[in-house]
Amino acid sequence: MPPTAPDPSSGEQLPVRTAAIWAALDPLVGAGTPLRVLDVGGGSGGFAVPLARLGHDVTVVDPSADALATLERRAQNAGVGDRVRGLQGDGDLLHELPLDGSGDSGDGGGYDLALCHAVLEVVDDPAATLGEITRALRPGGQVSVATANRAGAVLARALSGHPKEALALLEDRDPAPSRTRPARRRFAPADVLGLVEGAGLRAGEWRGVAVVADLLDASSGADPTAVRRLELALAGASPYRDVATGLHVLATRP
Repeated sequence: MPPTAPDPSSGEQLPVRTAAIWAALDPLVGAGTPLRVLDVGGGSGGFAVPLARLGHDVTVVDPSADALATLERRAQNAGVGDRVRGLQGDGDLLHELPLDGSGDSGDGGGYDLALCHAVLEVVDDPAATLGEITRALRPGGQVSVATANRAGAVLARALSGHPKEALALLEDRDPAPSRTRPARRRFAPADVLGLVEGAGLRAGEWRGVAVVADLLDASSGADPTAVRRLELALAGASPYRDVATGLHVLATRP
């Protein structure tokens, strides 16, 4: 039987907030053909392990040794340790890592699918990172890009009683300039699409991620199945997707 995207009823307890991303990936990862997947910044395997359980081979690149150790334990516990490989490194230096297909065809491309989730917010150069990921794909391969949405961050700060921080985010300023760590970037849909197209990728339609899931209190008692259905219904519909916590686009390397 061909694999299908994991869902809570199958025992794969995936967060409701990522429902829109899995819905976009499902035609690829649930088609019954094993894929070579590159998960940049995949950390402890929130996507890698479920994908491996579907029969795909996943290489996770992450700068954190602790996260990769957790990934290895999680993959072993799920019975997919032979299909998950962790490499310590940075997304903007993929050419320095022993990736699948690296150097075989001149451009290093070899992966069928790459994930770039919650990465562009924190790297030094988002364009360089996305360019490295693009070169790691085979022609026709696809990349799943998920980023923080500026409009959603503005709304979240305002609703939590922090109007000054909300205004700073609206104006693309650091909402807490006194902190020692660099501020995370937030993106508008046009920003993400511009980065994707600048990397030589052909972008599909963008979706909102966690349109309502992050607005619901954990003690609200809302039915997770109903919330999941609502998320999927709102993910591609404006004005709802415009104020989601995150943005997602699936793009193809020509």
